[in-house]
Amino acid sequence: MGRPVVHFEIIGTDTARLRGFYGELFGWGFGVGDAVTEEVSAPGEYGFVGADEAGINGGVGGGAGHEHRVLFYVDVPSVEEALRQAEKLGGTRRMGPALAPDGDFAVGWFTDPEGHLIGVAGPA
Repeated sequence: MGRPVVHFEIIGTDTARLRGFYGELFGWGFGVGDAVTEEVSAPGEYGFVGADEAGINGGVGGGAGHEHRVLFYVDVPSVEEALRQAEKLGGTRRMGPALAPDGDFAVGWFTDPEGHLIGVAGPA
């Protein structure tokens, strides 16, 4: 297998309602805090799920003004290089690299040639 999927996100405007819904539906518990960047989710509105359990970890967040989306992140050795390669192949960069506050981790988004939003995560 190539690069693994390492994280998923469910983003909307009513973060508490979304966390309640998915918590009840799937038994998910959330550690609420900040996402890597405010472009991903409003401060204090990102609910991390699954970090200590089997499966892919993820988050449910967003807030006012955040576009509704569900996406997954693929682990890459360089976010910038992955975004450049996606552009070369006909994709469109949407965000990033956006650095985490500590500066040692970044995320980026691109759309594929049919418009699907995909995330990449790793070193900038």
